[in-house]
Amino acid sequence: MLTFLAGGTGTPKLLAGARRLVDSDRLTVVVNTGDDIELGGLVVCPDLDTVLFHEGGVLDTDRWWGIADDTHETNRELHRLADVADLDGGPQYLAADKQTSGREIARWRRFSGVAEFMTIGDRDRAVHITRTSLLDSGFSLTEVTETLADCFDIDLTVLPMSDDPVATMIETADGEMHFEEYWVGHGGTPDVRGVEFRGSDTAEPTDSVRNALTDPVIIGPSNPVTSIGPICALDGVREALASTPVVAVSPFIEDRVFSGPAAELLAAVGHEPNTRGVADAYPFVDAFVLDTDDTTDLSRPTVRTDTEITDRDDSERVMRAALAALDRVDKPAKKGWAVDV
Repeated sequence: MLTFLAGGTGTPKLLAGARRLVDSDRLTVVVNTGDDIELGGLVVCPDLDTVLFHEGGVLDTDRWWGIADDTHETNRELHRLADVADLDGGPQYLAADKQTSGREIARWRRFSGVAEFMTIGDRDRAVHITRTSLLDSGFSLTEVTETLADCFDIDLTVLPMSDDPVATMIETADGEMHFEEYWVGHGGTPDVRGVEFRGSDTAEPTDSVRNALTDPVIIGPSNPVTSIGPICALDGVREALASTPVVAVSPFIEDRVFSGPAAELLAAVGHEPNTRGVADAYPFVDAFVLDTDDTTDLSRPTVRTDTEITDRDDSERVMRAALAALDRVDKPAKKGWAVDV
């Protein structure tokens, strides 16, 4: 058995290679939900959906967001209505007192649907409507995710990190905002001054997540702060990771990041914006996979390969390196961890 910690891009890219090397029924993916929002009354789970759509074979891999070849008629009409009605000219963020009303799972991350700032496709929206309706019927996010995974005929296990609300909040020069508002709404342009995983002090990992963390863990080249940070902020997760073999693939080649705002966010939370900063952010990681061009000298076992992932062959190459790194970890998982490839 093998467990992955995932955000929205880096780790999902690694799953294609994992499926070539390990039987799917031995793979579990624990997914960040700190990016989740409620938009226009619908619960949107960006990282969960990326994993679901990727494993279901429908992901738009040009954007790494949404469903390929989707239509966007509802989104266009929302923007037309906002323009005609002169509703403040763009996306809206509800007042602070509205952020703690309504569905508990949407706490601190509720947005108005007026001129929605995310470009949500019509088939994608059907997923959000289904998820929200099931949540309102009393199902947990874990149960809803299992149902959606069945809808996309997914044979590995996909778990949200928690059924409780956690919101990744970014303190910027322009004020505090949810990560999705910072990254999607403002294109990551405001200067970052700090990061808070709001709600993580009371949120709990599910029993399924706790069980998955007794297997060896692989962290793909995801953002250490906003993709993996919310998972690690949950009660008991860091302790669980310290007790099981963990390998991480760096999202950097020295100080060059493959994609996203990892450099700015690492710096904002007090780490160097480079591979060494990733290692400092992951004290529980036993071994690393670094790029062959990365000369960073770490005090932990390191396996090097070309870590850029653009297709399934790349993914398999990096995954083989991750398994080789696991072989160098002298720490057995509680459930035993033979991974045959």
